[in-house]
Amino acid sequence: MISVIVPLYNVENFLRRALDSLLSQTHKEWEAILVDDGSTDSSGNIAEEYAARDHRFRVIHKANGGLSDARNAGLQHTSGEYLLFLDSDDFMHPQLMELCLEAMLRDNSDLVCFTYDRRYRTQNFIRHFLYLGDSTPHFKFYKKPPYIVTDNIFAYATEYSRPKDIDRRWAVKHCQVWRCMYKTYAVRDIKFIKGINYEDFPWWSEILLRIKRCTILNLPLYFYYPNPQSYLLSADQTHKIESLRQGIEASKRIYAAAPEAKRQTWERNFLAPFEQKLKQKQGLKQ
Repeated sequence: MISVIVPLYNVENFLRRALDSLLSQTHKEWEAILVDDGSTDSSGNIAEEYAARDHRFRVIHKANGGLSDARNAGLQHTSGEYLLFLDSDDFMHPQLMELCLEAMLRDNSDLVCFTYDRRYRTQNFIRHFLYLGDSTPHFKFYKKPPYIVTDNIFAYATEYSRPKDIDRRWAVKHCQVWRCMYKTYAVRDIKFIKGINYEDFPWWSEILLRIKRCTILNLPLYFYYPNPQSYLLSADQTHKIESLRQGIEASKRIYAAAPEAKRQTWERNFLAPFEQKLKQKQGLKQ
């Protein structure tokens, strides 16, 4: 019923935690497509180990092509009606699938949005700065979580951390692909731009145009781990600048033919922050 795309590249220190979080899900009907993007450590072997133990894990080995290329490869092999993304150095709350699927079926939504545990992320940034070990996550279990349903995702989605015109409790902040469950039919044919960072931005921008109904859960169901060796954090400044430029131009092309109201909202809440980020990075580079 649910497909999970897990791209992995040299994450032997984190991968078991990510895959164990799938095994710990309270919802059991899922498949995980593990895309080994040319790892040179034991990540590919770990993936094969889990696949040998549990048929729900499927492994794809490919030459290194970057995060976008790995996600695109995973999209070609999904068979579930619903879709999730999990970065291999992160992990999921045990109820993530259960609560998102419940919302999908109840509300007939194309998209279910949630958030990540900001305390866990912040604690680990601080602990890493102090050369301490990782923080231990604490899972709160939910029976009747709060939610809202909307047929206008543009009214809630934003790239701003502290939006002024959106109720912060329900703001769908930032464009990370792993912070939502999708109906697979709505996203399968949308490709990530190969070879760039910030690949989430143009992909998410196009997703917004496909969504008819969305459920927003104000719950921290994802645990983002600040890994300094991740695709984004390890990239050099020149590549980040070029990636931002390409992502912005690709997104503008997507919205050139969009309805005016949606285009203006997108330009205000998503394009403007990314263009400002590009100017800041160009200034730092100079």
